[in-house]
Amino acid sequence: MHLREITDDNRDAVRALRVRRDQKQFVASVSKSLKEATRKPEANPWCRAVYIGDEPVGFVMLSWKPPAGPYKGRHFIWRLLVDKRHQRRGIGRETLTQIAALVRADGATELLTSYDPGDGEPWPFYQKFGFEPTGEIDDGEIVLRLIFPPQ
Repeated sequence: MHLREITDDNRDAVRALRVRRDQKQFVASVSKSLKEATRKPEANPWCRAVYIGDEPVGFVMLSWKPPAGPYKGRHFIWRLLVDKRHQRRGIGRETLTQIAALVRADGATELLTSYDPGDGEPWPFYQKFGFEPTGEIDDGEIVLRLIFPPQ
């Protein structure tokens, strides 16, 4: 599994990725995410497709150390999705592992994300990975933090 930049050559295939119907309330589509990234350059969006071989199977978007705002200078997972045909294979976990390694290599001491609470929420997934609630709420979403131990 590897991360790949989104280009004109793969954009349509990545935009075709879909989550299960019961997950749509928790994660925006790739198309909506890419539009949001374009509308919010101040968030310093960092978007990558998740590939297995030559096939896109997921998408991740971070706010990579934005220069201002509530997450100024921090790394925040804005979107993470695995296509419904490829779920329950460890792809989400491996994506988080790779993202955490990249963020840590960038000098970060933590990685943030958030989720919208509700039936079927992604909290158990993030909790198993080691994320903990920060006690903050951002636009109705519970903010989580993965703390990196000192190296």
